[in-house]
Amino acid sequence: MTALLIVLGAAVGAPTRYLADLWIQSRHETRYPWGTFAVNVIGSLVLGCIASAVYAGSSPEWLLTLVGTSFCGALTTFSTFSFEAVRLTQEGALATAVAYVAGSLAAGLLACTAGWALVAAVT
Repeated sequence: MTALLIVLGAAVGAPTRYLADLWIQSRHETRYPWGTFAVNVIGSLVLGCIASAVYAGSSPEWLLTLVGTSFCGALTTFSTFSFEAVRLTQEGALATAVAYVAGSLAAGLLACTAGWALVAAVT
């Protein structure tokens, strides 16, 4: 059952990431990787929400596997985040790379915390 949940979540999360990244990035002409930034922050928000719901007992534990591990795992991407930070540095955009790394970490943690708090407030 767990393997099926992982396959199903990833089958939705990966194409969602790809399409969202393309759509978001096509609307910006900067070197800042807004698409990856956005999907990582959104994934963090969703993970915070679902983890809070499962922790509170208002959602079944298998939902954390389907949405948290699988969908969010495929939606978010640490490898692309790392690659883009290195690429920005190699292109001489050190300040942009630092802002990207710091902003991504801060926004991701804030989004996860906000998702947890939001669900905890309504459950």
